[in-house]
Amino acid sequence: MAHRVHRPREDEEFDFIVRMSGVPVLAYFTGTWPKAIEPCRAMDLVVGGIADDCAGRLAVVRADITRCPAATGRYGVTGAPAYVLLKEGEAVAHGTGPMTAAEVRQFLDGHLRAAAAARGR
Repeated sequence: MAHRVHRPREDEEFDFIVRMSGVPVLAYFTGTWPKAIEPCRAMDLVVGGIADDCAGRLAVVRADITRCPAATGRYGVTGAPAYVLLKEGEAVAHGTGPMTAAEVRQFLDGHLRAAAAARGR
């Protein structure tokens, strides 16, 4: 996975990353059970590429559902892979299942433009 993707080991680290981010955060939730492993691995490359392409405009956090159960519950994640776009810690968009890079960009596009406009870019 790309080096621009944060990989918290626990809920406290997840919360710290979200709290300290000055930009929107894409929280990407992964699972380790058999049916989730392959789709999540496939998404690692997609999400890593998005993280590299959107550096400075978006922070990306890859959270393991079993390591970050409080964050998983707080954002209503029930399966993996799942995506939650956060602005100032609040969920503004949700997505689930494997996606192509184009689908992830579409998921993010309107929300990132609104965030950039609000910051005066």
